[in-house]
Amino acid sequence: MRCLVLTFFLLLYTAGNAQDLSALYEKVKPAVVVIYTEERQLQRQGNATSMVSSQGLGSGFMISSTEIITAAHVVDVAEKLFVRFLDGETIEAKVVSTFNEADVALIRLTRPKKNATLVALGDSDKSKVGEQVVVIGAPFGLAHSLSSGYISSKINNTKDANPFTNTEFIQTDAAINTGNSGGPMFNLQGEVIGIVSQIKTVTGGFQGIGFAATSNIAKALLIDKKIPWSGADFLPLTGKSAELLNVPQNACLLVQRVVSSSPYGKMGLRGGTVKATIDGTDVLLGGDIILAFNGIRFEMNDAALKKLGDFASSLQSGDVVVLEVLRAGKIISLRN
Repeated sequence: MRCLVLTFFLLLYTAGNAQDLSALYEKVKPAVVVIYTEERQLQRQGNATSMVSSQGLGSGFMISSTEIITAAHVVDVAEKLFVRFLDGETIEAKVVSTFNEADVALIRLTRPKKNATLVALGDSDKSKVGEQVVVIGAPFGLAHSLSSGYISSKINNTKDANPFTNTEFIQTDAAINTGNSGGPMFNLQGEVIGIVSQIKTVTGGFQGIGFAATSNIAKALLIDKKIPWSGADFLPLTGKSAELLNVPQNACLLVQRVVSSSPYGKMGLRGGTVKATIDGTDVLLGGDIILAFNGIRFEMNDAALKKLGDFASSLQSGDVVVLEVLRAGKIISLRN
């Protein structure tokens, strides 16, 4: 008898919980978008290599009629962006700001979305391990697909003075797959507490360990800091790696890819053209090597990185930017 009573209440709870999730889904799904990107990728054709167009897919969510938050790796080096809404409308967008380590980005529509449904960023610090969460996105292009799970753990690395290395993630067992990146993680109040980032996997598919950047790190970096998008993908090199490339200082930034229409692209910064492996990491060689920004030497220590972070966050439209670059064995300057 006792077993029957417990089963009855469990069924009632399950039905009620399903109704709650259904109501939440109907409320927030119009704010969730699918992001289509076009990037330039290096491709080998016989003995020759060339840059070819590559299509990408991600998710995001609206915080205003023109602004959308997504994951940095979805849009960071995108030549073109298109945002598709629940009603089928598609609007082009531009990147505003990205932070690669935290994996958060802000993009802006080229025109406002009429009658836009918006969602609010919640306080991720208040979320707790064991709390139920909902993820909505476009796994494998299946738009506005819902998965649910629980917060498994929280990972915090926001004590650094350097905004480029601050990270904070929520671990979850909610299913995350290709195309979910950048989509919102909701609490049961309908607030966004995470931005879907990545998974840990052996098979390449979801295995119960996914991560979302917290809403609080997104607020701090995308809304409070507002560091402008550079349009280039950099790889920091130090010590022996820098020495192998004849870099005349202990640290540098090896340029991987550059968006042609971005601020750095218009300055003439060049990306890599040859695939190689350095210390087990796949890289593109042959591109520019950045030594300094406006006279601020690139170094891998907190003081130097904070100085660079302060410089980037203080930039205004029209400010002069001068890059000191090592190109083909010579040091040159690039300016906007």
